[in-house]
Amino acid sequence: MSRLLLRMALPAPVYGLFDYLPPPDVEIRRLQPGQRLLVPFGRGERCGLLVELVKESEVPAHRLKAARALLDDTPLLDEAHLGFLRWAAAYYRHPEGEVLMAALPVRLRKGKALLAPRPDHVLVQDVSDEMLDRLAKRAPRQFELLSWLLEQEGGVRLEDVRQRFPSGRDALNALRRKGLVALVVGERAESEGKAMIHELEPEQQQAVDAVTARLDEYQAWLLDGVTGSGKTEVYFRIAEQVLARGRMVLLLVPEISLTPQLVRRVARRLAVTVAVMHSGLNEREREQAWQLARKGEARLVLGTRSAVLAPLPDLGLVVVDEEHDPSYKQQEGFRYSGRDLALVRARRAGCPVILGSATPSLESLKNAMEGRYGWLRLTRRAGGASPPTLQLLDVRNQRLEGGMSPVLLDALAQTLAGGRQAMVFLNRRGYAPVLSCFDCGWLSDCPRCDARQTLHRGQGRLICHHCGTERPLPRTCPACGSAELHPLGQGTEQLEQVLGRRFADFPLVRIDRDATSRKGSLDALLARVKKGGAGLLVGTQMLAKGHHFPDVTLVALVDVDSGLFSADFRSAERMAQLIVQVAGRAGRGAHAGRVLLQTRFPEHPLLQTLVSGDYAAFARQALKERQQAALPPYSSQVLVRASGRSMEVAEAFLQQAAELAGRLAGAGVQVWGPVPAPMRKRAGRYRAQLLLQTARRPDLRHLLAAFVPALQQLPDAGRVRWSVDVDPIDLY
Repeated sequence: MSRLLLRMALPAPVYGLFDYLPPPDVEIRRLQPGQRLLVPFGRGERCGLLVELVKESEVPAHRLKAARALLDDTPLLDEAHLGFLRWAAAYYRHPEGEVLMAALPVRLRKGKALLAPRPDHVLVQDVSDEMLDRLAKRAPRQFELLSWLLEQEGGVRLEDVRQRFPSGRDALNALRRKGLVALVVGERAESEGKAMIHELEPEQQQAVDAVTARLDEYQAWLLDGVTGSGKTEVYFRIAEQVLARGRMVLLLVPEISLTPQLVRRVARRLAVTVAVMHSGLNEREREQAWQLARKGEARLVLGTRSAVLAPLPDLGLVVVDEEHDPSYKQQEGFRYSGRDLALVRARRAGCPVILGSATPSLESLKNAMEGRYGWLRLTRRAGGASPPTLQLLDVRNQRLEGGMSPVLLDALAQTLAGGRQAMVFLNRRGYAPVLSCFDCGWLSDCPRCDARQTLHRGQGRLICHHCGTERPLPRTCPACGSAELHPLGQGTEQLEQVLGRRFADFPLVRIDRDATSRKGSLDALLARVKKGGAGLLVGTQMLAKGHHFPDVTLVALVDVDSGLFSADFRSAERMAQLIVQVAGRAGRGAHAGRVLLQTRFPEHPLLQTLVSGDYAAFARQALKERQQAALPPYSSQVLVRASGRSMEVAEAFLQQAAELAGRLAGAGVQVWGPVPAPMRKRAGRYRAQLLLQTARRPDLRHLLAAFVPALQQLPDAGRVRWSVDVDPIDLY
């Protein structure tokens, strides 16, 4: 066939691409890879992405259909970025069309036209004290709005302004006319100036010098720095040099909660337009940020894991902050690792990538130890701050109040009386993890999961944190009618109640997903804490990641035992990381910090190692154990999951998959299972899994190339939902 054909990626759960004839009214020379076209698909039509122009097709000529319309005059994605996305789809064995289309904003996937740029941030200009006094007297609404904007210290999202001041449109327009504020596209701020930049510590300077000496080549660096050692300042110094060369910077963070405070700091410090990408933005905001990145108009892109899929021309530096965090791994659909793809992006761009953490993953530590990564160490806290001291509190045979021992409560009282802040950490939101009847033993089981529904007393609901099923809080036992219903265990909501009652004279802030569900609420709470508007902080792991609270001198972990005994071999690593990260919030200012860890197992080796040594000591021992057991990072794994209406159906499919893998695999690949998943039932479906493992990654990739496409043809494939997870980070 002499005529060129279009090889298209479509958002369909099918392995492979689709061939089409060009649209009859479009000249072939106008067609380029990276453009979107509207094509017939089944009984309807879909928006697809042109991947390549080809001369041959395996589809007979009479069955080929013509594309209906060309949607873009120029490519949305260049060929280099298409190549990266196709590599990612092949590595993670996910349908190529879904991966490529997922790299586009939601509106563009639906075939809609590109949005025209529209201001989405408010930026305060130079404002004199005289002008503020004049507004206070003559225009109180303008004064109130401008004062609030000044408190935000940088560009503010226009949507946040509208939510905070629903009737403030006239006041905002008046401030614009007076030249006091400007509406801009993207996050930006005035430079904070050289006067605000602190001199680097010797170890920080060594890290900056090592990376900047090799800016023109790919090199992975592990920035292994204790909490409070100034890793962010190292990022900034290196980013300054990259931006001065006219290249772009990608900065990844694990959680949305880290972006509001960090984006303003980045915009002020580096004085560039910043594109922010995360799931908390609306569709228009996400698309506008994506366009700023694609055109190179935003020189720095800051976002969570999905930002690694964005088109970034002339990329010069990639930074992955808190690289150990499991949030970088997508757990549904396209199961990619944002951290690992960041390494691939940097290699393909020929630029450095920095993986920063106070508690590096064992995978990254192994690569650093073996010389694959440069190893940069920051062993001291910046500004001369001392590391916190850790103390185990044995709560066996102790009378607890809301899960807290007398020693812990006394320590809180002393800290608050001394004018300092204290943090109480419990990685369990809600009021209590279970509600029980003391007469018949009824428990608040979830009807759709092998789990309990959590008591949320403030909402008056029982909610499953796995599937979302909820019901009103019963007044009497559903099983026997008794009124003896009582909560078992503690959650952050209960800690807030107990501590608020005991320390009523001190302001308290709770930070967890429930307390920060409204837009802007987290930012407001963090600002209140930093300004001294809270003596007590209560929260979950949202408090543990990257936040700087200089007045916190006491950190209390209410329950560290939950992660000590688990079927997942990574549980000890995660618990060690969590303890060190939470402990790192203490003593970051001028006063020394103290960390109390409540446990019923004070002799546990993990706790003893962390208290007597440090994270590095734990990591060395953990790596030895992993090597002896031939577990990652000394082997590679793939987890095949299946769920069905019954366990028999799920296991039958996986048994067929195991037999298929046995026929295709070489001697070096082990096939384990199928077995029921640790949580057998979730969201009404029964779950099982099959594990493939090998010491040689190439053996596994060779197997998957034939194994994954063949899974679709198995007899029971249509009776289950199945997925393939390459490099899984948990076995649940």
